Amino acid sequence: MALPWVLTVLSLLPLLEAQIPVCANLRPVPITNATLDRISGKWFYIASAFKNEEFKKMAQDIQATFFYFTPNKTENTIFLRQYQTNRNECIYNSSYLNVQRENGTISKFVAGQEYVAYLLILRDTRTFMLAFDVDDEKKSGLSVYADKPETTKEQLGEFYEALDCLHIPRSEVLYTDSTKDLCEPLEKQHEKERKQEEEKS
Repeated sequence: MALPWVLTVLSLLPLLEAQIPVCANLRPVPITNATLDRISGKWFYIASAFKNEEFKKMAQDIQATFFYFTPNKTENTIFLRQYQTNRNECIYNSSYLNVQRENGTISKFVAGQEYVAYLLILRDTRTFMLAFDVDDEKKSGLSVYADKPETTKEQLGEFYEALDCLHIPRSEVLYTDSTKDLCEPLEKQHEKERKQEEEKS
């Protein structure tokens, strides 16, 4: 009697193995100092897909974005400097993100409202994802970032797998286009000003 059951279970194993890594991408892990070191520096926003209409609308206007993460391990914050090309205009802003180490989340207050995202570290060390409202069928969303403006199919593989897990069609993905970036001159100006300040001090 046990044999048919065992065969059934064994026949399902390949399917189970195929499913586990897909949703494993969406399991947050605590944020450590090593995690903060890993995400420190310059990143490019590559793509996103949202069920949340508000987020989707905002993402549609973004042509290109790059930013700098400067973590403060003692205060559990990340200083964010962001350069965004939005509707053919360069918008720069800086702000602080809060790090919730145990939850594996980072958050930001905008107009009195807190937006929380799971920080998902990927197998490829040159990429990471932020996942939003993963437990809400109607609002879940995902965005992916890389250390270069161009990514390979392999690098986006985990992003697509996670979308499948959230039941977000790949046709919903909105991609940025680094050729439309208008913020590089401003970034260079800021770098020049920073160097001048350092020389003074």
